[in-house]
Amino acid sequence: MALLSGSRLGAYEIVAAIGAGGMGEVYRARDPRLGRDVAIKILPDHFADDPDRLARFQREAQTLASLNHPNIGSIYGVEDSSGVRALVLELVDGPTLADRIAQGPIPIEEAVVIARQICAALDAAHERGIIHRDLKPANIKLKPDGTVKVLDFGLAKALDANLDASPLSPALSQSPTLTSPAMTRMGMILGTAVYMSPEQAKGKPADKRSDVWAFGCVLFEMLTAKRAFDGDDLTETIAAVIRGEPEWTALPRDTPPQVRALVKGCLEKDRKVRIGDIAVARFLLDQGGVLAASAAGTSTVPLKAASRTWRVLPWALAGLIAAAAAVAFWVVTRPGGAALPIRLVMDVGADTDILTAIGGSVAVSPDGSLLAFSGSKTFGETPQLYIRRLDQLQASALAGTEGAFTPFFSPDGKWVAFFAQGKLKKIAVTGGSPVTLCEAPTGRGGSWGEDGMIVFTPNSAVGSSLHRVSSDGGTSEKLGEIAKDESSQRWAQVLPGAKAVIFTSGPTTGTYDTADIVAQPLPSGARKTLLRGAFHARYLRSGHLLYVHERTLFAVPFDVDRLEVTGAPVPVVEGATTSVNGGGAQFAISDAGTLVYLAGTDMAGVAPIRWLDRAGKTALLRSTAADWSNPSFSPDGRKLAMDIFDGSQSDVWIYEWERDTLSRLTFDPADDMRPIWTSDGRHITFGSRRGDKSTMNLYWQPADGTGEVQRLTDTKNNQFPTSWHPTLPLLAFTEQTPKNSADLMVMPIEGNDATGWKPGTARTFLSSPFSDSSGMFSPDGRWMAYISNESGRNDIYVRPFPGPGGKWQISTTAADDPSWSRTAPQLFFMSTGDLRLMVVPYRVAGDSFQPDKPVLWSETRLTGRPRAPSRDLDVHPDGLRFAVSTGDEQAPLKQHTLTVVMNFFEELRRVAPAKK
Repeated sequence: MALLSGSRLGAYEIVAAIGAGGMGEVYRARDPRLGRDVAIKILPDHFADDPDRLARFQREAQTLASLNHPNIGSIYGVEDSSGVRALVLELVDGPTLADRIAQGPIPIEEAVVIARQICAALDAAHERGIIHRDLKPANIKLKPDGTVKVLDFGLAKALDANLDASPLSPALSQSPTLTSPAMTRMGMILGTAVYMSPEQAKGKPADKRSDVWAFGCVLFEMLTAKRAFDGDDLTETIAAVIRGEPEWTALPRDTPPQVRALVKGCLEKDRKVRIGDIAVARFLLDQGGVLAASAAGTSTVPLKAASRTWRVLPWALAGLIAAAAAVAFWVVTRPGGAALPIRLVMDVGADTDILTAIGGSVAVSPDGSLLAFSGSKTFGETPQLYIRRLDQLQASALAGTEGAFTPFFSPDGKWVAFFAQGKLKKIAVTGGSPVTLCEAPTGRGGSWGEDGMIVFTPNSAVGSSLHRVSSDGGTSEKLGEIAKDESSQRWAQVLPGAKAVIFTSGPTTGTYDTADIVAQPLPSGARKTLLRGAFHARYLRSGHLLYVHERTLFAVPFDVDRLEVTGAPVPVVEGATTSVNGGGAQFAISDAGTLVYLAGTDMAGVAPIRWLDRAGKTALLRSTAADWSNPSFSPDGRKLAMDIFDGSQSDVWIYEWERDTLSRLTFDPADDMRPIWTSDGRHITFGSRRGDKSTMNLYWQPADGTGEVQRLTDTKNNQFPTSWHPTLPLLAFTEQTPKNSADLMVMPIEGNDATGWKPGTARTFLSSPFSDSSGMFSPDGRWMAYISNESGRNDIYVRPFPGPGGKWQISTTAADDPSWSRTAPQLFFMSTGDLRLMVVPYRVAGDSFQPDKPVLWSETRLTGRPRAPSRDLDVHPDGLRFAVSTGDEQAPLKQHTLTVVMNFFEELRRVAPAKK
């Protein structure tokens, strides 16, 4: 639909039409709130009316919006107003590179400056796992101040999941590029195809090497004003890409050898021998730029290499450039001989993907020669442990490690420990049979000390503290007690000499950006807080702590003997994958100074909500992705309450799924979460940190949003509601106790609508030395299912209500989220080992509860929601389907590339020198 000048789209005032392309109309608009002009791209109807495609696009747009680089055109947001869906983008004035090329070949010194900025944009995006897929001159803007802006980054993928499927697919016509006078007479389709890599033309998926190919095409065209591959129609163009060669003689005679070699290296048809990392291209441009500037008699080319004397040495570490195994790699050193840090993006090998759990999916051996990671070849396949030597091209699976996550190496690098199937295990890096060390239901990190002891966190429950076990195996022992103001202890690291351990002290409120880094002397001693507002710290042999805050890795000088921070922190890496809700981060570093990390966004659990039935069929319940948790169906099944985290706080929302309307219920600036419907559906109970915001207590309010919020409890112990009795005004809730466990509590609500309601006196239903939580009333109110870690892992149990009586263990593997069917004698739970739903039929004989053996309810793998206290699913009142998040919805879930930084210690010593 066309928008008229002066009309409005949401908050934006349309100024004028700019152009049109495969994405739809493009307009210049004014944002009165921020006083700036923006570009508005209207999505075409066939795109905006496809819920699955739109949901996928919105997820991609969120990732692309995280790109913040001076050479990348920014995405500000997605606008949805009056049925019109549009992208809000940075408005970049100036001609396109296609317009500039239409004037003739670009001189080498100018071309190098432009090309380096294109490389910088690609490098920044590739570090975050984002591929452009549609790089071409029409997508590159030249600002009047000389800045180059690459536009539409990654939108080819966002617009159509089938873009890589076939060179003749209609998806090719959906290029996000604007029509430009400098484009060919064939328009969009040919304009895209001439820069398409051979693998894309053959219907294979694109990767970062496809962007390298397109960059080579663009550079060739800048230098010659000719297309590297051309044809009169689409078929001839595709044939030229697959079988033809550029007109190499068209390159100017004064093209520096490094630049000439760069173009040829980028345009290798076999991507296995193509330049595999755009960082190599940047380096060659630096060298070529120096030669070009010298030849031209000028010193105005703004290149880093122009101001230094560089020494170039070939480096045969093929494993770090597996994506371009036939390309030589250069290490650049400073004049004094000190090695510069070198950043590479490498494929992990073995045609597998790394599965990003809450934290620590990748480990590097102390000497930096080995990688260990949890991965799988296809989605839905049970992950296992892989070992990859950095001087080899492929990774090897370690048999017997199914379900492995969070690996870490022994001090001598001969063993790797990991969590799997509710256990802490180890296996030799050369393979063999895994050895079970001890129970660990849902491990949250471990570290192998030089004294042969392993310090680890056995599970993710509130109140989980550090444990210690011999690397030979045995019964683990608690290392210390949880402090009153912390929710858990996790992501431990044993310091050199095994004299102390550092760990993340989880907050009782907010995200892990408000956590503390704590040092605990070994075997005992007073703990010491090292850093506040930090998580997932690692001590480095350079004399630094590396930690996470606001999705950035910071380094700070650290005295390991005195356990003291000795300097100011500095940011050193942006873009590593982290989890502010789980306290984990995807990076590891060797004693030799090799840093590896997964590039990406925060693993905040942004996903749509899906229906799941027993046959494994899924359908969209709510297509709009959000960081939701704790779904709860109303008694009539027509509404779904949930809490949604917006990046700073959680609030309760109600979704009417038949009408596709979402309404916010709570508005307090504190966290409101874990909504539970009353049995009559008139009120919603939730936990909130209102008031001093340090403790979660219980509140309720009318479900229709009218009336006032009423506080039900006032205590210094954290509480969250779990279930209402089906016939009595009786609330079950979990309370974290001062003894650092959790108890099952019940509380009556007294009164009526006429006189008002008020909370009665809460009483304890179950208090034990263990953590007992998530009490769920059965549909007849006679039984309560709950979670307890009394077996050493989280299991599901049932007790009679109100008691006394027996106790029955329901689960046979680590479990979570007990849920009763309201239509059949069945009890559901989620197996936390493989994230699948289980069902337990049961019978009742007098006062005896008689459960059958748990059986698989659905083969579909779910995605655990990362926030606590959290339920990951809810069963609809019809008992036939669940509201869930499936494993393929959460991004980033799988990654096939790693970023490797060599000589990282040298950079730390420069930016944050440690005191001697």
